Amino acid sequence: MDAKADRSIEVLGRETLSKRFITLEKVTIEHATRSGGRITVEREIHDHGNAATILLYDPARKSVALVRQLRVPVYLNGGEGWMIETPAGLLDGEHPAEAIAREAMEETGYRVENAEHLFDAYMSPGTVTERVSFFAAEIDLAKKAGKGGGLASEGEDIEVLDLTLDAAFSMIATGEICDGKTIMMLQWARMRYGP
Repeated sequence: MDAKADRSIEVLGRETLSKRFITLEKVTIEHATRSGGRITVEREIHDHGNAATILLYDPARKSVALVRQLRVPVYLNGGEGWMIETPAGLLDGEHPAEAIAREAMEETGYRVENAEHLFDAYMSPGTVTERVSFFAAEIDLAKKAGKGGGLASEGEDIEVLDLTLDAAFSMIATGEICDGKTIMMLQWARMRYGP
């Protein structure tokens, strides 16, 4: 593709199909093609806001704190439904570092004071607007500041897991961990902390 090619995008229409926990829109766009023409396409776009996730690592134990919770879409797609994941949540208008500190406390009971921002990523950019901010923090798994488990008011029933990094990493190959963000974080941890 010519670096100077016209790659302009024009939004021709937006129609809200549903607005509850998420906003679902039908968006019609016209954009320039690589060959120099123009094309019009319609897409259904899911928007529920941006999110953050964090890997909580205890260097003394070489362990991570993960959570297990029910994910209905996974269950409906033939999976067990109970997913092992890094703590995560929507930003709800907060800065990503503030939001992930709040989510880590709500979900795991561990206080996060110095989260390191690693990178941002779009997890499913074909239909979902969500951008996820990835963080890591070192903690002492023996020092919980709260009980964790999620918020009952949000229907959360979260189990906190303390796993060695090696055990968690091996669960990727067995399929016990199949959440994309968690796989990315565990791979990052192996690069940072070694096997």
